[in-house]
Amino acid sequence: MHARTAAATAAALISVGVLVLPASAAPAHSPATATATAKTTGSGSANAAKSDALVIVAHRGASAYAPENTLAAIDKARELGFTWVENDVQRTKDGELVIMHDDSLARTTNVEQVFPDRAPWKVADFTAAEIAELDAGSWFDAKFKGARVPTLTQYMNRVERNHQKLVLEIKKPELYPGIERDTLRVLRKTGWLDRNHVKHKLVIQSFGADSVKSVHAQRPDIKTGFLGTPAVADLPAYAKFADQINSNHGTITADYVSAIHAQRGPHGRPLEILTWTVDDAANARRAAGFGVNGIITNRPDVVRDAVAD
Repeated sequence: MHARTAAATAAALISVGVLVLPASAAPAHSPATATATAKTTGSGSANAAKSDALVIVAHRGASAYAPENTLAAIDKARELGFTWVENDVQRTKDGELVIMHDDSLARTTNVEQVFPDRAPWKVADFTAAEIAELDAGSWFDAKFKGARVPTLTQYMNRVERNHQKLVLEIKKPELYPGIERDTLRVLRKTGWLDRNHVKHKLVIQSFGADSVKSVHAQRPDIKTGFLGTPAVADLPAYAKFADQINSNHGTITADYVSAIHAQRGPHGRPLEILTWTVDDAANARRAAGFGVNGIITNRPDVVRDAVAD
């Protein structure tokens, strides 16, 4: 998900203190259980009553501290004590799923040096073997030189090894027809579609409503999220296939969060909202005050400290 612009939500469709509780306090229907959960008090408490667990999700891993969407980033999230991570999935020329936010490799790898004649360096124009040659760490910090773009298989295996959980974003599905089926196939092969993983460790989201619908149609047991800020009047339509409405933090209000919680999703439970991308204390407290179910952040430690203040 793009951390730098609220405009993406429109294109897609369509401060309070907290009491830190043990992770075991999270209700079964919460989107995730972070290292710290929180129960809101004061304004927003009516919203919080819908679900009293505030989930903290490390955006593209702990991407303020390690190169985004790499194994190093999810390892850093684990080091900081965070269970839930978020990633982005795209597809290579030969059909491999890889972890990459942009549809171009140029921003976060050295592809321009390795393959100088292949502009604009689109993910879909490179094979998995070619992408595996690229350095995905040096752009961020020289100490990460040699970090690679993981395949989805490699990523899922690391998340499992780390005892972490995943909010998986299907990125730009319009570029990759059938990517939902491909994603589910990898999840199945890596053991992520059994009852325990589906119920407790996995959310699949996208800015593409049709992509979310496709995942729900193929695996209605999986929790799904739509990325955007649909009009309140349109929420019932989204509630037919999405368990979450995951909105940019700059586009939401307490009333909007209440409107989301007033709807019941495809599994018969109140809709949830994870808001993104919140990297500072003031906006973390603001979002928590609205009663959101979770916060997606590049700086999960900053958010944790803010909502525990």
